[in-house]
Amino acid sequence: MATIAEQSTELRLATFRLARRIRAQKADQALSDAQFAVLGELYRHGSQTLTQLAERERVSAPSMNRTVNHLEEAGYLVRTLDDVDRRKTNITLSDAGRDVVKATLSKRDAWLTTRLRELSKEDRATLARAAELMGGLATQ
Repeated sequence: MATIAEQSTELRLATFRLARRIRAQKADQALSDAQFAVLGELYRHGSQTLTQLAERERVSAPSMNRTVNHLEEAGYLVRTLDDVDRRKTNITLSDAGRDVVKATLSKRDAWLTTRLRELSKEDRATLARAAELMGGLATQ
């Protein structure tokens, strides 16, 4: 029987391997994980300033600026002056950005659904329970 420390290592490694396989499913293979994370953040939470994005992604403002510049050049987002405070710039997904996020999420879900169909009903139930437990761990 594995110790808790050994189980922890096995769970961490399996989680990272699965996450890597899921992240590889992208509508635009040229996007880095960090770039897609910014698109996903804007998709989930709407328009934000550069500072807000940097804080949410836990990177420096200059680093986020480089990422945003690249995504803007690719046509995935737009910058607009804030209606209230003209010193602020809001960053918003473009239609192309929204489309690439939706297509990527769909591709990832399809990949995982295909893998889950290969498992027994019991194994799928075990993974459903594990997902609940992992979600709880992630919020602690």
